[in-house]
Amino acid sequence: MRATRAAGFEGLLAASRPRLAALLADGVTTVEVKSGYGLDLETEVSMLRVARALGERLPVTVRTTFLGAHAVPPEFAGRGDAYLDFVVERVLPAVAGEGLADAVDAYCEPHAFTPAQVARLFDAAARHGLPVKLHAEQRSDSGGAALVASRRGLSADHLEHLSPAGVAALAAAGAVAVLLPGASLTLRDPARPPVAALRAAGVPMAVATDCNPGTSPLTSLTAAMSLACTLYGLTPAEALAGATRAGARALGLADRGQLTVGRRADLCLWRAEGAADLCQGLGAPPLAARLVEGRLVHA
Repeated sequence: MRATRAAGFEGLLAASRPRLAALLADGVTTVEVKSGYGLDLETEVSMLRVARALGERLPVTVRTTFLGAHAVPPEFAGRGDAYLDFVVERVLPAVAGEGLADAVDAYCEPHAFTPAQVARLFDAAARHGLPVKLHAEQRSDSGGAALVASRRGLSADHLEHLSPAGVAALAAAGAVAVLLPGASLTLRDPARPPVAALRAAGVPMAVATDCNPGTSPLTSLTAAMSLACTLYGLTPAEALAGATRAGARALGLADRGQLTVGRRADLCLWRAEGAADLCQGLGAPPLAARLVEGRLVHA
């Protein structure tokens, strides 16, 4: 947080470009960028401006998510409700007024924000016309999945401690379960999302890198696919669908993620025999070409 606050717009832009370039070289054509490491008005807004600028300067779609309720900053220590007031009354209106966010996220855990606090944020997001998603059930079963499902949220992320009731809530709401195996690997967390239950309930399972400096310093989506297979038990076909079709759905993007007539022609050509080759190792097979909107941008 301190480093992010000190970096400024140009510093954040310079630090972000190499990470995004690594993702693009690994085949990514759409990426979600979240704020949540500034935890003050100026830096949260700056992070989202940087994310928008990246999408303008590089051949990739950038979807932005406001994660102001990521943690309680030191200046609000012991005053979580007061910090939520600040986020709801000052930061979110500034972000929404400038059109900087495509969605609103929060971290729902006993050491972060309670379901009641998150519900306040979600109510505010609805007033600004923004969809919601949630860091849910990563460390404990806090009821976050049921909460985001009750608001027809786009996704619930992590889900290592998801309960059967949470699975049922996600299935009923049509929300996406976003699996983040890089965090499980980095944190050496033995808990696993209930993949078999999610599969049986028909819950779409997206796969993402969760690229962040603290818990998942991963800039390879194909490596995330591999880890989803080895750590979580996904099949290669499920991992590929998670990185494409379900990933697009988790971002509220109905125009991409499948090779279908009328969909956006964002696609990659790999020197591989099939999905299993993409998930076989922690280094992807060579990328032959990447197309964005039908235009060749990498070969």
